[in-house]
Amino acid sequence: MNQETLILADTEATLALGRQLGQKLLPNTVLLLDGDLGAGKTTLIKGLGEGLGILDPILSPTFTLINEYSQGRLPLYHFDLYRLSPAEVAELTPELYWEGVEVPPGITAIEWSERLPYHPPHYWQISLKLTPDEGREAVIVSPLL
Repeated sequence: MNQETLILADTEATLALGRQLGQKLLPNTVLLLDGDLGAGKTTLIKGLGEGLGILDPILSPTFTLINEYSQGRLPLYHFDLYRLSPAEVAELTPELYWEGVEVPPGITAIEWSERLPYHPPHYWQISLKLTPDEGREAVIVSPLL
């Protein structure tokens, strides 16, 4: 695994990181995001959508649980597990998305990933936290592929 720590000065820097990822990630990539409320998980995924060329607004699927965006370079499957227990998460069968079995291969981005009862074989872990100066720290652990 590779690990990198980035200091993101503001919301625009968080969006820019998401855009960079959206431009380079390959199909069947899974991003597991964690961090407190307001740490920038949804902001990063908004940038990811922009980098993928998705024109629809990226909204947090807190109540719908999964939003699917199909019109970009790759589909984006955006999960928000905030309100769920691990048993409820298992009922969503998230592996159907990261395996690309019943949906076209794309990018699966999962907010509140600590609620997953199991992980895919390969994934990126992105931990976000607010810094005292209103910025964010992003710790990114990516697989060696």
